[in-house]
Amino acid sequence: MVIYSNLSDQELAGLLRSQSDQRAFSELYTRYKGVLHGHAYKKLGNLEEARDLIQELFSALWNKRDALPDTHNLSGYLYTTLRNRILDFVAHRQVEHKYLKSLQHFITEANFITDRQVRERELTRLIEDAVNELPPKMREVFLMSRNTGKSHKEIAEELNISESTVKNHVKAALKVLRTKLGLFAYILFLLK
Repeated sequence: MVIYSNLSDQELAGLLRSQSDQRAFSELYTRYKGVLHGHAYKKLGNLEEARDLIQELFSALWNKRDALPDTHNLSGYLYTTLRNRILDFVAHRQVEHKYLKSLQHFITEANFITDRQVRERELTRLIEDAVNELPPKMREVFLMSRNTGKSHKEIAEELNISESTVKNHVKAALKVLRTKLGLFAYILFLLK
């Protein structure tokens, strides 16, 4: 009867590779799981993540047992394999972190833009409604002064009215809008 705990790493690896010996695998697992787990924990700082990596390492070792290299330094092979898994895991975690950060920024920015767009549309609608409620001549003069960039004198000449009438219409329209829209909307309208 073979006492597996007395066998060398190289002999256990040979039995695992050539005969798929489960007891050889169990002995290797027992020998190395603790030290590999400690090493992984030191690198990752998380017991669960370290435990998962060790489990994945030994699962891969079993699944690829027939391709296990014939090495004189099995512990070095296991440490190197673990190191590579840790590096892959950390790189993947960094990519996830960047992605989540980017996604959060996108969501925040999209909500901000959408909220601002909704408020702008609502304000625009309120302003248009208030302007449409102005008396026809006052509305015409006011819209010409705001939308065409013409001076009061040019508007007066075009509409065949006095320049003071144009000024009065604009002044009265602004007063009505200020009252209907409130100071905040009025200031936003003027800045538009």
